[in-house]
Order: sequence, then structure tokens, then C-alpha cells
Amino acid sequence: MVAWRDDLRSLFTKYLIALFLAVAVPLTANGIVEAWFAYQDQRARLDALLGVEARGAANRIGNFVQGISDQLGWLVQLPWTEEIDERRQIDALRLLRQVPAVVNLMLVDGLGRERVYVSRVGLNRTEGRTDHRRDAAVEGARSRRLWYGQVTYNRGSEPYMTVAMAGNRPSVGIAVADVNLKLIWDVISVIRVGNTGYAFVLDELGRLIAHPDLGLVLKGDDEDSHRPFRAIREALGTASFATAVDAQGLAVAAASASVAGPGWTVVVVQPLAEAYGPIYAAIWRTAVLLISGLALAALLAWWLANRLSGPIRLLEKGTKRIGAGEFGHRVEIDSGDELQRLAESFNAMAEGLALSLERQERIDRLKRFLAPQVAELVDRSGDGSLLEARRTLVVALFCDLRGFTAFSAKAPPEEVMKVLSDYYEALGRVIAAHEATLASFTGDGVMVLVNAPVSADDPGRRALDLAADMQTNVQALVALWRMQGHRIGFGVGLAMGEATVGRVGNESRSDYTAIGSVVNLASRLCSAAADGEILVDRTLADVEAWRDRIVDKGSFTIKGFDDPIAVFALTTGQAAS
Repeated sequence: MVAWRDDLRSLFTKYLIALFLAVAVPLTANGIVEAWFAYQDQRARLDALLGVEARGAANRIGNFVQGISDQLGWLVQLPWTEEIDERRQIDALRLLRQVPAVVNLMLVDGLGRERVYVSRVGLNRTEGRTDHRRDAAVEGARSRRLWYGQVTYNRGSEPYMTVAMAGNRPSVGIAVADVNLKLIWDVISVIRVGNTGYAFVLDELGRLIAHPDLGLVLKGDDEDSHRPFRAIREALGTASFATAVDAQGLAVAAASASVAGPGWTVVVVQPLAEAYGPIYAAIWRTAVLLISGLALAALLAWWLANRLSGPIRLLEKGTKRIGAGEFGHRVEIDSGDELQRLAESFNAMAEGLALSLERQERIDRLKRFLAPQVAELVDRSGDGSLLEARRTLVVALFCDLRGFTAFSAKAPPEEVMKVLSDYYEALGRVIAAHEATLASFTGDGVMVLVNAPVSADDPGRRALDLAADMQTNVQALVALWRMQGHRIGFGVGLAMGEATVGRVGNESRSDYTAIGSVVNLASRLCSAAADGEILVDRTLADVEAWRDRIVDKGSFTIKGFDDPIAVFALTTGQAAS
């Protein structure tokens, strides 16, 4: 016993205990303090992460809803008249194609009468003129211009919402759309916080309208399925971060953000077990370090991992930015090893992609009014001056369908669009084959230029060849249309002379066109041409290759010209019987 007491009082023991305490106490205190601050930092990071995800999802959903509102706004620009306006129905059908979420669309005039109704699931109708002045959507749009209805469940499952947009004055009417909210699932399903975190959307009444598990949404207005999610939103209240219990009984951390407009709430949650997993792991690592003394090894491992993963993260971020279209982004890594050479190769690839995209966009812009092979030629030559304004000899050709207005007023929209599609397909092949320039097309009318912007050998003969081929190809369609009971014809007018040619438009959109009396003359000749007829001016009538097929029609007084104009017809025998 005395010997044992002596050992405790020895200097060796005191130094041993003192040194041990000098190291153990600070390390233990440091571990506890670090764990506490790590918990607070993790909570703050979790709050920020969930908040960012919630706000990002809310912004994307808000953009989704705003995009629909913007599309509806284009339909309420012009005032209604008592006459039938077929363009309104075409615009409504175009919106259905551009916005898949819109299921039904109704256009109401300034008096609250239904003028156009198009649907993905029902029959389209025009000029129903049913009175909708007392509809909640119409009244809401009139009072607030933009009105969002309560969420309803179609057939008790799919969430729908009605959006109504009024114009800036009563006479332009109101556009009312039924929107399928099931497409919001595309936004919610890609949100992942950690491995098990997810997001969902509630309407103002606390009903579920979007969730990664689409089956929960399709339960419709089932109170039992909505209650757990509503409880999470209630736990949040006005706070930016809170903890609650989800539908599986798991404790979760939650953050929310409001969707501007319809007043929905996006909630992002992550189970606490996963959210605070890094804290629990840190505590265990601290305990292991205190027991095993491997602090230096852990520090070295952290340094090496950061040394390797840092450049990789830069490359990953760079890849995402390049994928998003930021081809000017460059990755800077100055490590002097393979990672630096990889970054240099990456930057060279980005530069090549930028040049390739720029060239493709340039060619695509040219293809809007040039034949594909001509567009490629202009791009390869690098001579952008070909499209600049200049005075040159040009052949202007106009063509359109006879009787198309009466046909389109009576025929179903699908039949009208089918006729136009076949018509433009036939003309497009002929124009491209003759390397002409498609200047513009409106409805059934087409304007084509020959000898601009690229010069052509014997432009007069090429233009007459083009006109003859147009009649041959379109008259084949006319014969088919006549068999289907459609009284449609096709006429062509063209003239040759000096004109001013070049690009017109603005920085974001431009077209290539020609301006001058020769263009006006060709347009008037087209208007005067009967079905199967090609009318030309005197200059083209003197083209040697077609002279034996030219018939003098006499001189006519043409609007916009002081003196009578000699008019000639190019006979092809292509008129449909």
C-alpha cells in the first residue's frame, strides 16, 4: 500500500497525469464544442439547402404558371367583331400544341359570349356564343385581369386549375384555360435533397397537388392522404425552417416557399436521420480519433481528398455550365499534372462547341429564306455581304391558292392545316430544287426571289422553269383536292426587273426580301391569274427558251402603275378540270 501511494506521488506520475490531462481535456472540450458548432452549422446549412430547393421549385412552378398566363395574353390582344374570325381558332389550336398542360381553352368576347372553344378531350366549336358573363373565371378576370381558380380533381384524381386572362380593355375579351397540374410532377420529381429528401406542393386549402409519388396525388380529394402534408405546413407556419413528422411517421426537417400567383406552397423535407447523419458521423470520428490517435492521418486524408476532388468539382461544374449553353465558360486548374491537361482539353472542347454552335445557328438562320444548299454555300464562303441591302436584277414570283378563303371558312381546322401542309411541302421541294429564295409566306400566299441573294445563270429562264414546275406539282394536289370536294385552284404571277434586296427586321429576327415596282407588279399579276395560269411581264415573255409557250393577254391597267401594262401568259396546260 505504501509503495503504491509513493508511485502516485512520484514526479513521473504527476507529469504523466498532467500531460494526459493537458492533452485529453482540450481535445475532449474541443470535440464537444466542435460537435455543438457542427450541429448548429449543419442546421443552418440544412435550413439554407431546403430553403434554396423550395424557392427554386417555387420559381420553376411559378414560371410554369406564368408561361401559361403569357401565352393566354397573346390571345387577348385584338378586339372582337361580330364577324367570324378563323384566326382566333388557329391561334387557340397553336396554343394547345405549344402548352401541353392546357386541356381546354375558351375565348370569350367583350360581351361574355363564347366565340372559340378548343379541347384535347372534347369537341372543338366556334361561335357558340353561350353567355359566360356569370362564370367565376370571367368575373374574376374582369376584376383582376389575371385570375386563378381553386384546384379541382378531374374524375376525382387528376388536379386541374382554371386560369383566366383578360385583355387591357374589355373589347378584346377573355381567355379561359383548364390546366392539368399533373405536369408539375416533372418539376417536383427531380428535386432530391440527399438520398431520401423530397418536395411536394399544397394548394391554399392544404390539398396535395404535386408529389414524387404520383399515386398520392391521384387519390384526389382524399382527406386522409392530405392530412400529414398539411400538418407539416402548419408546423412551419411563418418560420423558414421547422421539424415535423411525415406520412410514414419519420421525423423530418422542412422548409417552404410560396408560389406567386395561385398561392400554393412548395415544401421540401429531409428525414432528420439523414439530415444530421454527418453530425453523428463526426461525433464517432472524434471518439475514434481520441482513442486511436489517428488525427494526423484523418487530416492528411482530408487534405488529399480535397486536393483531388477540388479540380474534379470544377470540371463537373464546368460541364454543367457548358451543358446549359455557357460555351464561354473556362475551367482554370493550375496543378501542373494530368488534371491541368484535362482542363485544357476541356476548354478546347468548349471553344470548338461554341464555334460549331455559332456556325449551325448561322446556317439555320439562312435556311429560313434560302435553299439548304444555298445556305451552306453562303456560310462556307463567309461573305455576309450577300445579304446586305443592294440594287440588283431580280425575278419576283408570287403564288397563292384560288378559293382557299371560302374553303378554310367551311372546312374543319384539321383539314385546312392538312391542305396547307401538303401545299407547302410541294412548293418547298420545287423552290429548293431550283435554288430559289423563299422570301415570305402568309396563309396560302408565297413570295419567291430568283437571282438574289445568290446570282443565278439566266435568272429569267430559271424563274419560268420554277413557275412551270410549281403549277405541275400543285395542280396534282388540286386534282386530289377536287376529288375530295374542295374547290381550290392555284395561280402564279412573276415579273423581272431592278429591285432593292436585303435583310429587314430587327436584331432578334430578320427576313430577306425585295422592294420595288417589280415586286408590286408580280403581286398584281398573281392576283389576276386564274387557276392553272401563270402571268408574266414583257421582260420574262422575251425569254428565248419559253417564247413559243407565251400568249399575249393584252395590256391592262394595274393598280399602282400609271400606264397600262402588257401581260402575257405562260401556257403549261396544268389547270385542273
